[in-house]
Amino acid sequence: MKLAMRETHISAGKAFLPVTEVRKLTQTGHQTAIITTAQKLGNTVIASRMFSRWCQENFFAYMMQHYDIDGLIYYGSESLPGTLSVINPAWRSLDKEINKTRQLERKLQVELSKQTMGNGTDIQKKAESVEAIQVVQAELARLRTERKEIPRKVTINSLPEAQRPTQLLPLNKTLTDAVKMIAYRAETAMVAILKRYLNKEDEARALIRELFVSSGDIEPDKTARTLTIRIHRMASPVHDRAVAGLLGELNQQEFCHPETGAKMVYTLV
Repeated sequence: MKLAMRETHISAGKAFLPVTEVRKLTQTGHQTAIITTAQKLGNTVIASRMFSRWCQENFFAYMMQHYDIDGLIYYGSESLPGTLSVINPAWRSLDKEINKTRQLERKLQVELSKQTMGNGTDIQKKAESVEAIQVVQAELARLRTERKEIPRKVTINSLPEAQRPTQLLPLNKTLTDAVKMIAYRAETAMVAILKRYLNKEDEARALIRELFVSSGDIEPDKTARTLTIRIHRMASPVHDRAVAGLLGELNQQEFCHPETGAKMVYTLV
């Protein structure tokens, strides 16, 4: 990576926050900026961690779209340990009310500012706006005082039965997700081969998905102990050449059927 780093700050009025800015220069001349408060880390560490995170986000987005990794395969739940600390539902409810009231206060303050900056002469409207702000501020102070008197976290045992949280049964979904991720790794390995024949990775992945659902014939030969898989041709000659190259490399690996031990031979017809 071509990286550059500098120390700068983000300001809001008189307040400012010192930050580190790392920029990556791509082959097209585009610059990608990363802003962080982790000033003790070097530019290579900052860049590698950020781009690794982006790769993870792209991975899960792809898995959710094409492998339904966030889908439920069954319905069911189990109770959590009673000694586990969780957010108090009463505290959470008050916290939501405080956020709503704070938003209303900001909205009223913006309206009052517009009236003041607009040199309006309607004193009655300004007075009503000020009065509305005072009412909201009083309610906000009451809610904050009430929230202070309630513990933020409590144990599950201390909650009423109806408010005790549960969790989804994890075992079956964990196993299914593991199988899906193994399938994704196999797909990625095949995409790496296809990229030698195609320019774009997205095109290679789309072709792999098309290959997985394409028609074909299976021809076993007990004498030769082979299992020939004849794949029907793709929609374009370019894709045919790419798939033929992929099948050729798979044949070089000499994979065998896991049950019969027959050598698997792939051809494009």
